[in-house]
Amino acid sequence: MTPPRAEPLATLSVAIIARNEERHIGGALASVVDLAGEIVAVVDNRSSDTTADICRTFGARVHIEPWRGFPAQRNRALDLCTGTWVLFLDADERAPPDLAAEIRAALTGESGMAGFWIPRYNLFFGQRLRGGGWYPDHQLRLMRRACARYDESRLVHEVAALDGPAGTLRHHLLHLNIEHLDELWRKQRAYAIQEAHTLFLAGASVRWRTFIGAPAREFYRRFVTLHGYRDGALGLFLCATMAYFEVVKYVHLKGLTTFKHSLQLQR
Repeated sequence: MTPPRAEPLATLSVAIIARNEERHIGGALASVVDLAGEIVAVVDNRSSDTTADICRTFGARVHIEPWRGFPAQRNRALDLCTGTWVLFLDADERAPPDLAAEIRAALTGESGMAGFWIPRYNLFFGQRLRGGGWYPDHQLRLMRRACARYDESRLVHEVAALDGPAGTLRHHLLHLNIEHLDELWRKQRAYAIQEAHTLFLAGASVRWRTFIGAPAREFYRRFVTLHGYRDGALGLFLCATMAYFEVVKYVHLKGLTTFKHSLQLQR
């Protein structure tokens, strides 16, 4: 006999930020449509596919918004949601049934928490990673809306600041991280450039020895300290790739600081 379907949690909003995600977003929405009383999709106004239409078919409230950067866009989503709690979900993520049940239990009881960290499985080329910093990959994605805000000066890998304590859930998000090589290259290059801009805005500078030391440290950190070797040849390749993009980041930072210096000399 099929168990009765649980009612969506009226106190929970799911927020999804997306641009041109028609390939993935249906699966993300399907994984939470029975969990949340409200789904809010903040769709980049540069989106040119059917992302917004797919969101509407799942009952999401769709807002077409200009791109402000990841943390500012998340703050905008917090403002648009109405639930006491907000679960941020990316289009290429899934909330499996065991995680959905744990979220339901956590929010039904009164925990006194301002948010919850959720461990995440990352799939690269269909393989679930076990090391290299990609597992357990805890994400602060479930938060009391009134207690959370993002620092908009941090342009990538943003984490909400909470006014109160955070707990940790046991079950996992599933992240369909990388499926194709060009996707890996495109995504990591964008992250490297955004990280360079964050460092530049913080007043960081770069020395020539950084171009050797930074990638070496990143490779050692991921492959040895964070056990990237556990993922075999794929782990070696990914750790080397991340080391390479440390060079890209600092090359870009060097370019920004050189340009700033040249402008100052012209004044």
